[in-house]
Amino acid sequence: MGVFKKRTNKKYNYTPRYYNSTSKGSPFEIKHKFDEYRKTIGPKPGIKSKINNALNELKETPDKDANRRILIIVVVLVIIFLFFINFDLSIFFNS
Repeated sequence: MGVFKKRTNKKYNYTPRYYNSTSKGSPFEIKHKFDEYRKTIGPKPGIKSKINNALNELKETPDKDANRRILIIVVVLVIIFLFFINFDLSIFFNS
């Protein structure tokens, strides 16, 4: 029935009549500039490989500014949450 299958795009393989395939590269090939450097191109990965790719990418290129920004956002959201539930913040300060 195909209820749980994801729809895949149709592929069209076109080769012109007088195309010489011995030359390097195809003038009809659609390829982006950075395709050979991307990890997301290729067969569709499962959830485990998506998580592994994300963790490997995080280890390879740590962005300290983004990490600091995320930490500040989380702290502000926690403080706002504690304010809404009327949490007594005086237990953290010596008076």
